[in-house]
Amino acid sequence: MKSILVHPTYFPSIVQMVAIVQASNVIFEIADNYQKQTYRNRAYIAHSNGKLLLNIPIKHNKTGVRLKTNDVLVENSLRWQSRHWKSLQYAYRTSPFFEYFEEEFQPLFTMPVRSLIEFNMNTLKVLCECMGVTLNITKTKYYEPDPSVFDLRFLVVAKTERIYPLIPYTQVLESKHGFLSNLSVLDLLFNEGPNTLNYLESQKLDFN
Repeated sequence: MKSILVHPTYFPSIVQMVAIVQASNVIFEIADNYQKQTYRNRAYIAHSNGKLLLNIPIKHNKTGVRLKTNDVLVENSLRWQSRHWKSLQYAYRTSPFFEYFEEEFQPLFTMPVRSLIEFNMNTLKVLCECMGVTLNITKTKYYEPDPSVFDLRFLVVAKTERIYPLIPYTQVLESKHGFLSNLSVLDLLFNEGPNTLNYLESQKLDFN
């Protein structure tokens, strides 16, 4: 796939990660206006009751001026990191590869977090290290409504996301809920382990 323009998200969805690993170059949009209810600060995992939302609380601007995505700060008074880590441990402790990767991800939930963008980039870095993939990454310096590269910024929208035909893989709670498609790529990694990159590269999704 050619160069793509996407948003840095919190542990990207599998569909977004397919686009990222199949792209020749990844340009991250950080110069747009921040919008609520998107994957910028949320991810879905499989849980005992079905899909569970992990949501990073952010500091809201009290002046009424819209924040740029690059300026969004995380609200840490709610102790979201410990809650998210406990949810991941509970959800995936019986999956085949959680213990294998546990030490790689645990520091993300104890490290000081200030900027949402920086934290999202840190999660992507750890993901790539675990999958064994190297990406060519750049970031936007200003917002372009009609970019010259393949625009996949719509993948960040959670409310009206498109449905893509992902190949099912074995999930630890599949017998209880059936296959849950397009969760966070964490679900794929903890269930498929070393096969994660091969799975992402083999998906044939039409993003046009």
